[in-house]
Amino acid sequence: MPRLDELCALANGLWPPDEGLASACIGGYVDDEVITSIAEQTLAGREKAGEIVIPVAKWYSHVEKEKRRLTSEWMSLARFPLADEFYYGSFVIRHDDLAAARVDKALSVTEFSE
Repeated sequence: MPRLDELCALANGLWPPDEGLASACIGGYVDDEVITSIAEQTLAGREKAGEIVIPVAKWYSHVEKEKRRLTSEWMSLARFPLADEFYYGSFVIRHDDLAAARVDKALSVTEFSE
């Protein structure tokens, strides 16, 4: 596996061996909070570019539609707790980017559960 030493160094930096067990969920569906964030950013970007206009009163219904669309495009690479159980880190990627090995297109997202 190329760059295994770098990957191990990154993992040891995130989860020092002397601080107990580390856990991560590998693969699966994108967490609802993450897909909501991506949907909101996508819609805001399209509005800023002048592609669409969304009335404030209809914002949340548009976000929900966008979430349904994006859920089929994105997948989770990994989700793991940070610092304590109130913060989570995620790496997500589009299915087509993963299939084409474009891992530079992956997003890292931090979630706050409080």
